[in-house]
Amino acid sequence: MFRSGVVDYEAFAREILDQVTTLPVSFEVIADDVAEMSRQARLLASWGDNVFVKIPITNTQGSSCAPLIKELAADGLRLNVTALTTIGHVQAVSEVLTPEVPMIVSVFAGRIADAGVDPIPVMDQSLKLLAPYPLAELLWASPREILNIVQAESVGCHIITVTNDLLAKLSGLDRDLETVSLDTVKMFYNDAVRSGLSLS
Repeated sequence: MFRSGVVDYEAFAREILDQVTTLPVSFEVIADDVAEMSRQARLLASWGDNVFVKIPITNTQGSSCAPLIKELAADGLRLNVTALTTIGHVQAVSEVLTPEVPMIVSVFAGRIADAGVDPIPVMDQSLKLLAPYPLAELLWASPREILNIVQAESVGCHIITVTNDLLAKLSGLDRDLETVSLDTVKMFYNDAVRSGLSLS
């Protein structure tokens, strides 16, 4: 919303909800203290039956939001718990889930990988922790490349966020690697020709 210049959160949200009426849509609280997060969560949830309220795993001081997540889930709010990066985060969420309330657990696998850590074991263990809760879905957040879509599917993630850039690359999924090599050689050659460079 910031990048798009949105200035009216509710108007923006309601425009989306007018078009997306059955699929889940997540809207995030924009507060940092628990009381205001709770108030905003209830307001956001009131905008539609398909709204999942995004609650970060901690506030900006690093204090756990697990007690708030437990309170909101117990009151029947569908949540998208976001910004998780560790097994400990997922464990904390799994301990406060309400089994009969749908929940999305967003583990930022792309950011885990950016830290030089293999996200696959984290996602695999996360699925095991969430297995007792059939309405809890694991989301692979912040994918960086097409391989992440393949990885998310192979590990059994329920959802993956996919950017427009990645969607545009999907046509290359499962391409023959010999063809990829040849296309790369042609690209290098054509770039050299277009550059007008020469060697004497």
